[in-house]
Amino acid sequence: MKKLILLFCLALILGCKSTKTEAPELTEIKRNLSYLASDDLAGRKTGTPGLEKAAVFIEGEFKRNGIKPYFKTFRDSFKIKDVMGYNVVGYLEGTDNLLKREFVILGAHYDHIGLLNEINGDAIANGANDDASGTIAVLEWAKYFSKARSNKRSILFTLYDAEEMGLKGSEHLANRLKSVNVNLYTMINIEMIGVPRSKHEIMAYMSGFEISNMAEKLNTYAGSEIIGFFPQSKQYQLFMRSDNYPFYKTFKIPAHAISTFDFTNYNYYHHVDDEADKMDFDHMTDFISKMIPALEGMINAPTQEIYLYNE
Repeated sequence: MKKLILLFCLALILGCKSTKTEAPELTEIKRNLSYLASDDLAGRKTGTPGLEKAAVFIEGEFKRNGIKPYFKTFRDSFKIKDVMGYNVVGYLEGTDNLLKREFVILGAHYDHIGLLNEINGDAIANGANDDASGTIAVLEWAKYFSKARSNKRSILFTLYDAEEMGLKGSEHLANRLKSVNVNLYTMINIEMIGVPRSKHEIMAYMSGFEISNMAEKLNTYAGSEIIGFFPQSKQYQLFMRSDNYPFYKTFKIPAHAISTFDFTNYNYYHHVDDEADKMDFDHMTDFISKMIPALEGMINAPTQEIYLYNE
């Protein structure tokens, strides 16, 4: 009888462990990205029905996975002249009584540029890599952490509108969070991870690599070098051109963008052929999975180990 009880307890422990470490599923990643980058959403331009469909989809994924709104609803609404925009903001409270007062943001932009001049009868800029790929990564991490409950700090999962109009959505949200005194520790923005870099390059790179120790710490937490330095980042001003920048500027914290698109490995930036069938879903799944221990290390460190260097 004792042996049966022990075996039962062991089975329970192993069952809990496997649920907690459940890996992202390629089939779900492919299905969800294919929807966000489908012609039905017509390029997800701010203020269009396609953008609204994308927002509803993201809200549905948050609800399905037990992610709560941070504000009264999931939407952080703003206006640009006569156009209404919506950031979609999900919240997962931290499990540690003290550390949960600190926040980490995992974000990406879900808008794109809508319609372009026709090429071979196609005018829809579907935005699969830019940035449905980053949006899917954030949704996958929301699902993972909601099941694992392995986050001592609180997490905001933030999907931005109007990035393509000049970072308007992230700028609005950064100011709103600052106005309510959110204690923000770090922020990571995921930008275009749908295609791999060449085999002799590190899997991904971080904009603003030289202004903080975030890349070094993420690699330490991950147990492997997954984030590297991209020499052209400064030349292209990537640090200031993505949704990390308003949080860096407003909060003066480590806030960086991570990408695997390096201007040599994909020919369809802001192009009608930026479609789901061009994405490398094995690469995406691998990146999303390898980032999980890096994120857990950052979110659960007992002290704020990531910091800005003196500039």
